Amino acid sequence: MAQNKTTETENSVTHFINAVEDGTKRNDSLELIKLMQQQTGYTPKMWGAAIIGFGTYHYKYASGHEGDAPLVAFSPRKAAISFYCYLEPENREELLSQLGKHKSGKGCIYIHKIADINIEVLKKMISLSVENLNKLYPPQ
Repeated sequence: MAQNKTTETENSVTHFINAVEDGTKRNDSLELIKLMQQQTGYTPKMWGAAIIGFGTYHYKYASGHEGDAPLVAFSPRKAAISFYCYLEPENREELLSQLGKHKSGKGCIYIHKIADINIEVLKKMISLSVENLNKLYPPQ
């Protein structure tokens, strides 16, 4: 079975953020860390080389594939800040319609800067992701 590419590491979140070249993304990342830590109650941890995650859950699919992942996470990529969260399909579109300027994929939401989005909606999305994943994969 294939190894998961993105696992929790002992790398420094502070060191990673300080290396972000774009000043706006660096400052927004610091704000996101504060916000996500407050919303989740978890300390930020590096996942792989470029993802900052909060909390963790263990999943196991019917195929037998299993692993650990953060309950909510983000990454300040060159093109945009990527958010990783799990929203139930019935809530996803409504929340995204209220979020502000963004693009979304299957599991990611992309923004260019915090000023483009509604922080209160983001807070709700963070809390729902933690709640949804803890229901799907109850803590051991």
